[in-house]
Amino acid sequence: MEFETKIISKEILNTLYDNGKTLGTAESCTGGRIAEAIISVPGASNYFKGGIISYDNEVKERLLHVSHEILENKTAVCEEVAVQMVKGACAALNCDYAISITGIAGPGGGTPEIPVGTIWIAYGSMEEVRTFKLTEDQGRDTNLAIATNKALKLFLDYYKEQNPPVEETEK
Repeated sequence: MEFETKIISKEILNTLYDNGKTLGTAESCTGGRIAEAIISVPGASNYFKGGIISYDNEVKERLLHVSHEILENKTAVCEEVAVQMVKGACAALNCDYAISITGIAGPGGGTPEIPVGTIWIAYGSMEEVRTFKLTEDQGRDTNLAIATNKALKLFLDYYKEQNPPVEETEK
């Protein structure tokens, strides 16, 4: 695991540890790397509920309630699927927040419409989900490392925005 990933995971721990909020993951192309990064820091059990590795579309449909029609019409590598994966993870894992990821890490599997390196990241809650799209192919291992780090960082920034720290004078 990359050093940067551990630093971000530690910051997520420091941010979520004592606040009673919970986090889950729904991963496709990263195959559990995001969950692995989260649990690499001692204390993650205080807020991390678990993860669903939904590499196959059937798992996306059955466990995360991703729309069959969207999978058929747009493929699994689209913004809508990433959003539905976050909401599905929040429901299935009974957590406040989730991070999802779906894409084509490579080296094969890409098409002219959806080339290798296209990875959709989603993060948020049942009420609000944000997305981010990666588009560069830097080789499978690098694509997965970049996607993992980006997903963790995006979630951390989102969470901090939603839950600003209480100033000492307000306590």
